[in-house]
Amino acid sequence: MSKSSSLLSLRVVSLYEDILNIYSDKGNRLAVEARAAELGVRVDVDLISLGDRLPSDADLVLIGGGQDREQGIVAMDLLAKGDTLRNWAADNVAMLAVCGGFQLFGRWFRNSKGVFLKGIDVFDCVSTVPAFGNLRLVGDVISQSSIDDLGMIVGYENHGGQTFLGSSAVPFGKIEVGFGNNGVDGTEGVRRNSCIGTYLHGSVLPNNLQLLDWLFTRAIEHRISQSGDSGSAVLEKILEHSKLGTASAFARQLVSATVREEQG
Repeated sequence: MSKSSSLLSLRVVSLYEDILNIYSDKGNRLAVEARAAELGVRVDVDLISLGDRLPSDADLVLIGGGQDREQGIVAMDLLAKGDTLRNWAADNVAMLAVCGGFQLFGRWFRNSKGVFLKGIDVFDCVSTVPAFGNLRLVGDVISQSSIDDLGMIVGYENHGGQTFLGSSAVPFGKIEVGFGNNGVDGTEGVRRNSCIGTYLHGSVLPNNLQLLDWLFTRAIEHRISQSGDSGSAVLEKILEHSKLGTASAFARQLVSATVREEQG
């Protein structure tokens, strides 16, 4: 838990961090805590795993990635939490679902053994591992976000499952380098209200501070709408062009140039 003297307090729920953390996706939670400390915001973190009850409310939900085995372990427990998570998503709670977590936040996922895992239907998408071949979508990714002002998003993907968006779904980004959701339609991830699904590891938030601040802003706005807490000063701080944000943008440009050069 991070504490400060600020009256503003956010509740962050991190799901199955002890199981779904194959590429250190818990770095996203650490980035949120670090950003909160920088902005003078108190963050109460609930680490939720198998059999744990969700808190009565939340402002930001995080879930990372895992392989078929780990997804199978958490799938039924996640379904039991599905009603609450869907209600939160509809109520503009901020969410970041990465890779295996992204797949389980969709309608269903068929794994490499042909087993169907029912998702919690936060996102209008389905995911499947092709029945033939052993194709994995692996490598560096450069995408352009569909969210205004976020611009270039960079990260690393490694997934056998391919995700296809439904008619109501909006992709999080458009692929410039890499495979994205399925290697065919040029989409990367999905977005709905204040929720983001993505295949990007890295961890993705430390590598893309503009996305971190977007989620943080959505979380603050949710807290203000629920409790009436004053968060205007924090929101103004986020809008300031910080040296850290400049460094992050410069780093993404370097990554982009390097990856494009390697791609030939």
